[in-house]
Amino acid sequence: MTTSESLFARAQELIPGGVNSPVRAFRSVGGAPVFMQSAQGAWLTDVDGNQYVDFINSWGPMILGHAFQPVLQAIAEALPNSLSYGAPTRREVEMAELLIEMVPSLEKVRLVNSGTEATMSAIRVARGYTGRAKILKFEGCYHGHGDSFLIAAGSGALTLGAPDSPGVTEGVAQDTLTVPYNDLAAVEAAIAANPDQLAAIIIEPVVGNMGLVEPAHGFLAGLRALCTQHGIVLIFDEVMTGFRLAPGGAQERFGVVPDMTTLGKIIGGGLPVGAYGGRADIMNQVAPAGKVYQAGTLSGNPLATAAGMAQLRYLHEHPEVYQQLEATSTRLADGTRQIAKELGLNYTVNQVGSMFSLFFTPEPVNNLEDAKKADLPAFGRYFHAMLQRGIYLAPSQFEALFISTAITDELVEKYLTACRESLIEAHGIQA
Repeated sequence: MTTSESLFARAQELIPGGVNSPVRAFRSVGGAPVFMQSAQGAWLTDVDGNQYVDFINSWGPMILGHAFQPVLQAIAEALPNSLSYGAPTRREVEMAELLIEMVPSLEKVRLVNSGTEATMSAIRVARGYTGRAKILKFEGCYHGHGDSFLIAAGSGALTLGAPDSPGVTEGVAQDTLTVPYNDLAAVEAAIAANPDQLAAIIIEPVVGNMGLVEPAHGFLAGLRALCTQHGIVLIFDEVMTGFRLAPGGAQERFGVVPDMTTLGKIIGGGLPVGAYGGRADIMNQVAPAGKVYQAGTLSGNPLATAAGMAQLRYLHEHPEVYQQLEATSTRLADGTRQIAKELGLNYTVNQVGSMFSLFFTPEPVNNLEDAKKADLPAFGRYFHAMLQRGIYLAPSQFEALFISTAITDELVEKYLTACRESLIEAHGIQA
């Protein structure tokens, strides 16, 4: 038994499912999860000493690779001054200034501790601002584990959702509408069926939680127009895409400015952090400026802000990083697409900037129903074949991959070689 297997056996006696976040359990690909010991640059090392090239990068935030020296140095300098104050600090102000400078939609911002906390808070503020109760979300978009977001689609585009998790009440579900991603007509119909009742529309502008799915041409602009027309707060959940697809996130890349934005992961340089912000008139509803209450002892934590500031400043000062990331990711995506085609698989590869996904289906993937057509058992075999060849992928067909600047040309070739061999193995192809 490996050390990872032993740890997982112990963990299952102590932690629900043996993990502290469900996808880590490898349920969708089978087998026991790999327990990590350390990471440097592009490489992960597990507790058994095996090394892997990392294509998850902590689900996005390690955009400059693991243990990036400016980030480690910033933490080292902040460390002797104590770990938490529960009081304001200079760095919170500087972090807010930088976020507002870089993200087009931000006029005011509030720091929190996670992406889930950011999205929950943004919804509450939108409701407080508009005086309306209902929200609209999209099938396959994940906005954390807040009650309002764990709602499955009903039988039709206008049907109110039903709870997708025990513990979420029918009352919460009654205030949540769910429609297919990339379906502007469904959004229009939902608004028409609920006149003057929608407080907010929340969306991943580029989806990373059903695999990587790009917005159709005009989709985001159409949402912007509808929200403006009907007085609905448009919220971009950029927890994954913020500072990854461009210095100003997806809203900069696509030229569509929402009313509010939620951020996380990357703005902490790897430490727990989140933020939500937007137009000043909306954010002025937040206590103590307004009556919408939200608080947190660890919000603006000195270590998280130190790490985050170091990473964001580097990205701000080195915009060429994004050209490098895009070029690397395009080589990976194009190479994967070509290999699949040569093997007669014609699988779909979606890419936006430094995020991409290989879907085990030949059909285009534009929404959740398309993504569900993927061959999940074959993906599981492919995942383990890649793992055996030292490539660490997301252990689910329905998660995007995230590239870091530490992925060199040599590592691109390592990935592509492993990809070809693993697709052959997963499908039993005679090479």
